[in-house]
Amino acid sequence: MSIVLPEGLPAGAVLAEEGFEVRWAPRSDGRTLRIGLLNLMPDKLATELQFARLLASGPREIELLLTVPATHQPRNTAACHLGAFYRPWQSVARQGLDGLIVTGAPVEQMPFEAVDYWPELCRILDWARLQVRSGYYVCWGAQAALYRFHGIGKRVLPAKLSGLYGHHVTAPESPLAAGLPARFVVPVSRHTESCIDGAAGTSSLVTVLASAESGPCLVEDAGNRAVCVFNHFEYDADTLAREYRRDLAAGEAPSVPVNYFPGNDPDATPIKSWHFAAAALFENWLASLDRVPRARPAAATRLESPLSA
Repeated sequence: MSIVLPEGLPAGAVLAEEGFEVRWAPRSDGRTLRIGLLNLMPDKLATELQFARLLASGPREIELLLTVPATHQPRNTAACHLGAFYRPWQSVARQGLDGLIVTGAPVEQMPFEAVDYWPELCRILDWARLQVRSGYYVCWGAQAALYRFHGIGKRVLPAKLSGLYGHHVTAPESPLAAGLPARFVVPVSRHTESCIDGAAGTSSLVTVLASAESGPCLVEDAGNRAVCVFNHFEYDADTLAREYRRDLAAGEAPSVPVNYFPGNDPDATPIKSWHFAAAALFENWLASLDRVPRARPAAATRLESPLSA
């Protein structure tokens, strides 16, 4: 179908070349799904394209609204790009959203409360649990949602998980698992994991996808309209390679991402083998939005009221 993007967004030109229909304004029939992308990733342009491509692959027209926390100054994206294509969170929330995507962020080894935009993110999460049909929270964003909603902490892993890990469906009755193969790989890139196994009082959480090696992948929290995905269905074929080379250039000693480079050769070109699973999951998530009534946009006073963090 088509996707509505901020006019002039570089991702639009790429998607048009790939054969997608790119529009600058939604259709007037009121059927367009409005999805917010709270982009916390350092390479914002790559992340914009990754999620836009997945959203455009489904049967519904999607309007993608880009936003970042007002209380954080991104260091890796030009101010002119942010000014041209990103909206303040207050503006996005007042307009109303059907779904909200919160990305991962390079802060996973910090305590949640030490992140400079944590109080603002808490307000956004509390708004989303009531005002959007569903939130799709990724990697650190998923950990943040579980911590905010359930007090579930995280722990640092002995070594970073990086590579393609085998996954399987653990809750076949969940609509989010419809059409997914019995076994598939997903890119994993993280230093930490949520302590779901030791959490008390969280019987409402359902693990839909998991890996024997990397643990839970997708946890559904229906009570808070949250889909918590710890791994990266959205990644491009070369994303793990770029992360690996970035860490090498920074003087770190990263392990070669497992099961990723053909022949385990970092000079080889990896192949995107998780495309079908990623497309199926996003189609299922977007379909789930139709099963939840659209909320009325919250009043400005509600959005701006202080919340505990």
